Amino acid sequence: MMKIIILTVITYMLYRIAKACYKKWNIPLFHPLLITPLLLILFITVFRIPATTYMESAQPLTHLLGPATIAFAVPIYKNLHLLKKYFSIIIISVTTGTLVAIISSYLLSILIRLNSDFIMSILPRSITTPIAIVVSEEIGGLPTLTTIFVIITGVLGGIIGPYAIKWLSLRSPIARGLALGMGAHGVGTSKAMEFGEQEATFSTLAMILAAWITVLWGTSLIPLMLSFTA
Repeated sequence: MMKIIILTVITYMLYRIAKACYKKWNIPLFHPLLITPLLLILFITVFRIPATTYMESAQPLTHLLGPATIAFAVPIYKNLHLLKKYFSIIIISVTTGTLVAIISSYLLSILIRLNSDFIMSILPRSITTPIAIVVSEEIGGLPTLTTIFVIITGVLGGIIGPYAIKWLSLRSPIARGLALGMGAHGVGTSKAMEFGEQEATFSTLAMILAAWITVLWGTSLIPLMLSFTA
């Protein structure tokens, strides 16, 4: 029990340090989701803590992913009238985004000749972690690998997204929110909050819908695609 408390507190403190650095210097490469894992790797390497031991001790933090995802429903409720008004645009955009994410992941995996375990683990990379893990397990992927791919996708999307929005001159809260939520899920939603509440709302909705639609694809499109690699 003491080990769980100590490692959980250390993980939290390393995250706070990384977040403070990112807030002070605002450098994309200092993003907490990028720096914290590196600090943790350094920590468990120096103190020779087995990765399995750390993962077991960090379970309390992992379990918080679910409630954190559900909490995103608050801004959606506050802007429900906007969601009803632009419902068709949202559905078409997110459905297209999930298709592009899955197909591009599949084609990239084939191009660089990944084995079937990697392919199945990378396909759900564009949805929030708790649901990506479930989808990965259902299609025969490796949840640990999927988590890594999800984090990489989120961090890169969170870094590149604001520059893409600026370059494309996206001024609509809907466009900016949907782009960040679909392209970088949780990290994108966090970044969308920096733009405004409406962007955060549409980003949250994009993240949730993308997860739901990907689950549907997981029972139809993904098995069909994987049959070509068998």
